[in-house]
Amino acid sequence: MHASKTQSTNKNVIKKAILSTMVLALTTSSFIHTTYATSSKGESLAASSETTQKAFQMQQAFRMRSQQAMSQDQSPIQYQIKARLDEKDMTIQGSQTVTYLNTSKDTLQELVMHTYADSNRSKATQTIMYTDQNEQIAKEHPEKKASDFLGGMDIVEVTQQGEKLLFDKKDQALRVQLKAPLQPGQSITFQVDYRLDIPYGMQRISYYKDQVNGAHWFPVMSVYDETTHLWNMAPYSTSFESDYYTSSDFDVEFNVPKSYQVVMPGDITSKDSAEQGRKVVTARAANTREFAFFAGANLKVERETRDGLTVEYFYSGDDLAKKAAVDKYIDYAFKVIAFYSEKYGKYPYPEFRVIETYVDGFGVEYSRLIQMPERPAELSPEEDTTFIHEIAHQWFHALIGNNSETESFLDEGFADFSTVYFLEKQGNKLGGFRSIQLDPSPIDLPIASTNEQVGDMANYVFYQKGRQAIYQLYRSVGEPKFDSFMKEYFHRFVYQNATIDGLLDTIEDVLGKEQRQDMEKALMEPGFELKQEYQMSEKELAAYMHDAYQPQYEAVVNNIPNLPYEVMIRLMEKSFRGEPLTIVLGDQVSKEAAKQQEQATSKLTQIFDVFGMKYDVVRDRKQLKQKLKREIGSSNLILVGDAKSNGMVQALKNNINIRAKGIGLDWKEAMNASGHSGAYVIKHPYNQNRLMIHYYWNGDHLSTKASASFMEKILESLTLSNDIYQSYELDGNGKLKDSKKVE
Repeated sequence: MHASKTQSTNKNVIKKAILSTMVLALTTSSFIHTTYATSSKGESLAASSETTQKAFQMQQAFRMRSQQAMSQDQSPIQYQIKARLDEKDMTIQGSQTVTYLNTSKDTLQELVMHTYADSNRSKATQTIMYTDQNEQIAKEHPEKKASDFLGGMDIVEVTQQGEKLLFDKKDQALRVQLKAPLQPGQSITFQVDYRLDIPYGMQRISYYKDQVNGAHWFPVMSVYDETTHLWNMAPYSTSFESDYYTSSDFDVEFNVPKSYQVVMPGDITSKDSAEQGRKVVTARAANTREFAFFAGANLKVERETRDGLTVEYFYSGDDLAKKAAVDKYIDYAFKVIAFYSEKYGKYPYPEFRVIETYVDGFGVEYSRLIQMPERPAELSPEEDTTFIHEIAHQWFHALIGNNSETESFLDEGFADFSTVYFLEKQGNKLGGFRSIQLDPSPIDLPIASTNEQVGDMANYVFYQKGRQAIYQLYRSVGEPKFDSFMKEYFHRFVYQNATIDGLLDTIEDVLGKEQRQDMEKALMEPGFELKQEYQMSEKELAAYMHDAYQPQYEAVVNNIPNLPYEVMIRLMEKSFRGEPLTIVLGDQVSKEAAKQQEQATSKLTQIFDVFGMKYDVVRDRKQLKQKLKREIGSSNLILVGDAKSNGMVQALKNNINIRAKGIGLDWKEAMNASGHSGAYVIKHPYNQNRLMIHYYWNGDHLSTKASASFMEKILESLTLSNDIYQSYELDGNGKLKDSKKVE
C-alpha cells in the first residue's frame, strides 16, 4: 500500500508519540530508579589529547598508589565506626576513627568530609523525589509536625590523638584543619564524634513505620582532585544523585534494639549488648564504595549460597506467596550476577543483599546491596527491569565509581545498557536490543552533560541516549570485541573512579582510534541519534510495536471486571490477535466529505500501521458488494462517514439499529441529530463474534472546528487511556455532548 508524503509525515508524528510512550513504559518505568540531578559546574568534558593523556597518567598513578595500599589488604581509607541507634527519639550517636592515605601528589592542609544528612536541615535542600510521598504521609499522620520531616548531623568534635582539631561545617561539607600538612604518601588517623537526627518520612536517611533507611548516616571522606587541587564539596543534589566516593574499608559496630534486623554490606555478626534488650551488630566490608544500612523490627530474610556467593533478600509480611516470589528473586539474582561477572568482571564480594522498603516507586543502588520498593507477590523477576538495572549498578557505581554529579552517563548509561544486554541474551522480545533501537527524537544536549545541564531530562539523556551510544559501539565492533573492551575497562577502574576521558582512552587502546572518535562524538556533541543502520526497519518496528502493545490491550480487556463486549478498544485487541479488519467509506459524496473521510481513514490506518496490523479499505459500492458476499461477514468493521452515504450502513441499518439498542443507543435519534458527530461500537450485525465501529457525522460534512475534534477523538477511542468508550456524541462545534464509557 502506498502512502502519500503527507500521510507518511503524519504517520511519523503519531509514531513518534507512541514510541515516546513505549520508551517510557519499557525503560523509565520499568526502571523506576533513583538517579537524581544537580551538579556543580565542571570543566568542559572535551579535552585536548595532551590534557587527556595527562589525566590518564594521573589516573594510572593514582590507581598504582591505591593498589599499593590495597596490596597490604587496605584501601586508601579505613573507617572504624561505633554507633548507637536510639529508636525512641530516632537519633544516632556515632564515633568514627578514620585513617586517610594521601594518594595525591599534593601536600594537604585540610581534610574534607561530606555530611549529606544535612540536606534534611530544610525542605528546600531535601531531594524532591520523595516530596509527593512525604506530603501524602503528612496527610495520613496529622500529628506529625513539619519539623518531624527534617533532620541533620551535628559534629561534636574532631580529634587527632586526643587533641582537638579545628573544623568548619557548612553546606553539607565538614572541613578539618590539620595541625601539620599531610605529605604525599603519608597517612593520618583522626576521630569524629557526631549526632544524627533522623527525619520522619521518606528520604535517603529516614524512618517510617517500622523501618529505618540509613544512607548518608556518617561523615564520609570527600574525593580530592589533584588536577584541580580541590576537594569535592558539592552539596547533595535536590533532584538527582551526588554519590562520589573512594572505595574504603569499613569496620562497623552498630548498637540497636535486639528485635531489629540490620542490613548492611559485608560480613555481619551479632552479639548481645551490655544494655538490656539491645545487641551490637558488627559488619566488616573491605573495598566498599558506600556503606548504607537498613533496619527494622519486622524484617524477614531468605538466603541461599551458591559457589561462594550468598544472596539474601529482606522483606516484610507473612504471605506464603510472597516467600515463593522472594525465592524466585534470589534465584534470578544469581543469574543476573553470573551474566555480568562473565561479561565484565567477576563480582568480588561474598554476599549480595536486597532490601524491600516502604519507599515506593524507586529502586536505589548501594555497594553490595540494593534497595527496592515492595514487590507484589505476583510480580515475576523476569519482568522486573528495576531489579536487573539495580544489580547492574554493582558494576557501574559500586565497583567502577564515577562522579555522578558531572558524569552520570558513566553509571546510568552503562547500567541501562547492561539491563538490556542481559534481557537480550534471555530472549526477551521487548526488553532486549529492540528497545534500544527505538530512537525517539534527538535532544539538543550532549550525553556527557552534567546533571545541572540536563535538568529534568536526565532519563532521556543519560539512560536512553546513553545506552544507545553504548549499543552503537557494541554493534560497530561486534560482541566479542565489545566484551573484551568491557573486561579491560573493568580491570582498569575496578575500585577506582572512572571518567569519560578514561573510558575513551580504554576504547582507543582496545578498539582503536576510530572507535574512540565515534564514541567521543556520540557523547560530546548534542543531538545524538543512533546510526540508521542500527535502527529498526519499518517492518521490524511494526512487529516490535505489535509485540509490545498486544499484551497491554489483552490485559485491559481481560482484567477489568464486567467489561462489556462492545467497547472500542476490544476491536484493537481482536486485530492484534489477527482477526480480519475492513474499513468502509461512504461513496458518491461531495469533495469536502470525501476529504474528511480520507482524513479519518488516515488516522485509523496510521494506528494500525504502527502496530503492524492488517486491514482492508473499501471505497466504492461495487467493491463493497463483492466483499459482502465473501469476507466482510467474518471481518471486524470500521465504517466512516454519514450513515446515508455509507453503503455498509445502508445495507445493514435494520440490524445496526437492533444492535445499537443493546448498548443503550437510540440509533435513529443519533443519526438524525443535525450537525452532530461521534462514534459507537456494536456487535457485527451478522456475526456476534466480530465488532463494528461507526465513526459518523450527520450531514454532508463536518465544520472545520468540529472536524479537528472528530479526528482527535478517533485516536483517543482506540488507544489505551482512562476512558474505554462504547459511544460518544459531539455537537456541531466538536464539543463532547454525551458519552457512554467505562472509566
